[in-house]
Parts: sequence; C-alpha cells; structure tokens
Amino acid sequence: MHTGTIEARSSINRSPGIGFMARTDKKKWIVADSAAGRVVCREELLEIQDDVRHSWRLDRASARVSRQPVNGTAAMTRNVHRAFRILWKVEDIAAIVVLCTMTVLAATNAVSRIITTIEIPAAGIYIQELNLALTFLGAIAATRAGRHLTLTTGHGLSSGRVGKFAVLLGGALGGAVAALLAWASWNFTRSMMDSPVVLPGGVPQWVFLLVIPLGFLGISLHFFFKDRSLVRGLMVAVPAAGVLMLLPHLPGGHYEAAPWVAIGLLVLSGFLGTPIFILMTGIAMILFVGQDVPITAVPAATYSIVTSPNLHVIPLFAFAGYLLARGGASRRLIALFSAWFGWMPGGIAVVTALVCAFFTTFTGASGVTILGLGGLLLPLLIEAGYPAGFSLGLLTAAGSLGMLFPPSLPVILYGVRANVSIIDMFLGGIVPGVFLLLVVSGYGVYMGARYKVPRPGFTWGKAFHSLWIARYEVLLPVVLFSGLFGGVVNLGEAAALTVLYVLFVECVLTRELRLTVDVPAVALECAIVVGALMIIFGAALGLTDYLVDAEIPHRLTAWAVATVHEKWLFILVLNVVLLVVGSLMEGFSAIVILVPLITPIGTAFGFDPVHLGILFLANLEAGFLLPPIGLNLFLSSMRFERPLASMYKPVLPFLLLVFAVVLVISYVPEVTLVFLR
Repeated sequence: MHTGTIEARSSINRSPGIGFMARTDKKKWIVADSAAGRVVCREELLEIQDDVRHSWRLDRASARVSRQPVNGTAAMTRNVHRAFRILWKVEDIAAIVVLCTMTVLAATNAVSRIITTIEIPAAGIYIQELNLALTFLGAIAATRAGRHLTLTTGHGLSSGRVGKFAVLLGGALGGAVAALLAWASWNFTRSMMDSPVVLPGGVPQWVFLLVIPLGFLGISLHFFFKDRSLVRGLMVAVPAAGVLMLLPHLPGGHYEAAPWVAIGLLVLSGFLGTPIFILMTGIAMILFVGQDVPITAVPAATYSIVTSPNLHVIPLFAFAGYLLARGGASRRLIALFSAWFGWMPGGIAVVTALVCAFFTTFTGASGVTILGLGGLLLPLLIEAGYPAGFSLGLLTAAGSLGMLFPPSLPVILYGVRANVSIIDMFLGGIVPGVFLLLVVSGYGVYMGARYKVPRPGFTWGKAFHSLWIARYEVLLPVVLFSGLFGGVVNLGEAAALTVLYVLFVECVLTRELRLTVDVPAVALECAIVVGALMIIFGAALGLTDYLVDAEIPHRLTAWAVATVHEKWLFILVLNVVLLVVGSLMEGFSAIVILVPLITPIGTAFGFDPVHLGILFLANLEAGFLLPPIGLNLFLSSMRFERPLASMYKPVLPFLLLVFAVVLVISYVPEVTLVFLR
C-alpha cells in the first residue's frame, strides 16, 4: 500500500455530492465521493490539502473523509514546501539561462570573427566561467531528481529494506561530504579574495568562485531534505562526517588502518548507490587530511578542470543531441535510411544500425538511443520478418554503435581526461567506428537473407524524396565537419553553431519543437545530465592529484612492466579488464576513474595515445553487452519490459562480433591511426 500526500487538482469541484479527483505521489489518479464521505480506492492514508486553512483527511480505520482545519505546524510546513518549490524553479531557470547564454556567446563570437575578424573580448574566459555555473546548477538539479551517476547507474537497487537503506545511506553521506566541500570551497574562495584576480571587463574572479561553495551547499541541502526519511539521516551524517575526517589523526600505531577502513566503507556504499562524485571527493579528503594537506585542494582542482578551455564543448554538443532526439529527426532519418538501404537483404537491420549510430553520436549515451528509438524500431524489425530475439539483440547492440564517431561525448571526455588532442581522437575513431558499424550491419544482412525477409523495391523517386525531407539532418554532419576539420571554427564554436543550427531546423523549418515550451525543457534535461557528469570530472581531478603525489600511477606502471613482458599479452589482459569494467560501470564513470591509471601503463608499452583511447572506448562499448549486468542489457530490459536474463542469449552473437572488432583494433593500430599518419 502506498502512503503519502495527495495534491488536489486546481480544478477540484468541492460542492457537496460531487466527486473530485486527486493524484498520488506515484501520479495515479483516484476518485473520492465527497457526499458519501468515502474514497473509492485502497489507500491506507490520504491527506488532500484543500487550501491553507483546511485539509481533507481519510481515517485509516473507517476510510471516511473529513474536512479539518489545518493547524499552525501544518500550515508552516505547507509554506516551507511552497518556498522550496519556488527555489527549485529559480534553480532550473538559472540553469536554462546559463546554458543558452553559453551557446549564444560562443556562436556570436564565431560569427563575428569569421565575418569581421573581430572577436568578443574575453568571450572564451567568460564561457569557461559560465560552464562552472552550469556544472553546479545542473548538479543541484541532479541531486534533487536523484540523477547523479553511481557505480550502479542503470542497474537499479534492490527494493524493500535494502533499497531504503541505500537511499538513506547515500543521502546521509552525500549531504555530509557536500557540506564539508562547501566549507572547504568557502575557504578557497576567501583566499582568492585576499589577492583578487580581475578578469577582462573588470569582474573579480572570486565572484564566479562563489558558485562553488554555494553549489556544494545547495547539493548538501538537497541530499538531506529531498525526502522526509532523509531528515533522520542528518543525525547519522553529521557525526559520520566528523569521524571520516578524524580517523586519519587517531593516535597509536594500531590505528594506521583507520583511514583505509573509512575508505572501504565509502567504496561499499558506492555499490549501494552513493553517487560517484561523493565517493571520490570523500576519499580524496580523507587522504589529503592524512597527509596534512588542506582539503581546499579538492575544490581548487574542481575549479581548474571545469573551467579548462575545452570542457565547455560537452554541454553544447549534448544540448544539440538532446534537441535532435526530442524533435522529429528520428522519423525523418528512419524514412531516409529505409528508402536508400531497405532494398538490401536485411535492409531494415542496416537502417536500425545507421539510425542508432547517428543518435548515439550526437547524444553520447546509449540510454537515449535505446529508450528513445526502441519503440519505433522494434515493431519495424518484427513486422519485416526478423525474429524477436534477433531484433532485441540488434537494438541492444546498436544503442552504443556511434560512440566512436565525432562529436561523441565519450571521445571528448577521454581526450580531456588523458590530455590527448580531441581532433586527433575524432580522426582516430572514424575507421574503427565504420568497421564496427559494417560488422553489425553485415550480420543483419546475413540474418535477413537467412530468414528471407521481404525487401521493398528501390525507387529513385522515393529515395530522393526522403533525402529532401531529411536534408537538414543530412547537412548537419557536413556543416559540422567541414567547419571543424577545415579550421574555420574551433571545437567550442562548432558545438555552439551546431546547437543554433538544430534549433533553427527544429523550431523554424520543421516546427517540431516549440521555442518557449520544448526548448527550455530540453535545456533543463541537458543541464541535469551535464551537471551530474561534470561534477564527477572535478571530483576525479582532486583524487587524481593525490594519486600523482603518491606516485600510484608510476608504481602501477612499474608493476605491470615487471609482471607482463610481452606487449601482445598486455593487450589481451587490458582488453579483458576493460571488458569486465565496461560491464560493471557506466561509461562516463569508467573513463573518469580508469584513464589516469591506464594511460601511463599504455605509454610504457609503447601505445600511441590515440590508439589507446579508441581501444579503451571500444572495450567499454563491448562491456555494455556483457552479461550479467552490462548497461545496455538493463536499458533494453527496462525499455522492452523483458526479464533481464532473457536478454543474454539474443545479445551474445553481437557481443562476440563487437569483441572481435575490438581485438582487430587492439592488434592492428593502423585501423585507428590511418588518418593520423
């Protein structure tokens, strides 16, 4: 039975004898008969706030409705909730405004430079500072919505007591660590006020730095109070935070293991759903305190990475991808690829692979592709005559096919994290990405011929008509790549111009999106995803700084070189490790955590940085399909409402094909480096 508060609709008719509608927290509508004084449902407890002065209450025993005055405490609670809702609205509007301002400023600067050769003064600096604001506004919204990335993202948690305990623990630890970060960030900001740096235009840098302590404070409050049950967690979180920070200073030799016990508890909480950025910042602070290093090093690292020159391209390209996914581009592209490739044996399978690759390329997430396009493509495959198992396997595998193509977000993230040229990473991913797409499509052609799937005839008229209908989507990669690789615009400007191009197409030419309704909703969704991602990036750099100071990558590299003597054996071991990691972790999390450890070892074995990066990403793509808990398996299980175990057999052929391609990429570096030599 669900217990909770019911918010009455604004259109309630409260006249005697007339029923009214109410909505539960789970958004299920129920009907109450006010004349009979009974509620036609099986809810254990119902409370409908009539107005500030009265409420409708359902008695648990008799199930009778009575109208009662609201006491002062309830009225105050109602007003507090109303104030919180207003604050949440302000946070959301601020995130939307910041993202749109970044887009307009970057695009305007590009157009001005191309036409007049004059750039907007300090445009790049202010875009980077706005990216800092977007990161924390998005992270606050992600905390409120429960959207932070975890080690179990996509895998879910057990229901019942385990799930409730995981929520309580995650909220308590999240609130405690975020509160400590807010305090450390304020000390960092205050130190910058003592010797202020003035940005071009006369704005002190500390004005933007205030975003960090305010952002962590907002995250902390949302962790504590986003659910009433978490208020009890506050009593656990405050002493827990103190214990975590005091453990490294306990006297006596037998307490030397105390910090590692605390770290072990944090890691354990990670497998119960505690956000990754909380794990990394908590571990970093414990380690820094143990080395007598001020914990202000963590927010300082966050500021340095989030405001780095190339990182703002992530929210801009993500914005363009989400606009495409929300608009009508999917229907037009399906019609286009069907007209041009549907005549082939297995043509619909090829169409599925191409459409999924396109959307994954621009959204950077297999979840958007599987959840967004699965409902459109699965009926097409089954109606064409493909077996249901093959169709499910193809959609599950195709969900991440575009991960190696520019401007895929994982490619950008790897480039930033490994300090490798993003343009080189884009060039390095083209041939492996095409190879992978051809292999999966080829299997679809084979299955189409095997099951004698009917093929529609090819007509030039239909083909060119579909090309005309989808002309704007077809031109998008052409415009993007010609400007980017032609040296006309830089990466950030290309991302901003891509957003404006998609906005113009979807809002003006095709009118699939409404500028004042749909676009703000897409911008907010993008801000939440980007905030959840970028806050991890900042947390990871703080932890990486400690690892570098402790020479952990150097020691790990020395151990690998001493243990594994042959490069081919190292490649095989690396592939297996990354394959397993890809099945256990969400892709962005794996990039952030593992890249600083893998990169030095790869360099020691003579890997080209771009080759290592593409190998890394391709392994993650294969890992998403690896039973029992590959991310794409969970996404498909959820989207198509099938038991998770039923997804293993359909996906197995695609897993073998993708891993075979990974081995080719691993042992034949020319596949990756053909455009770089």
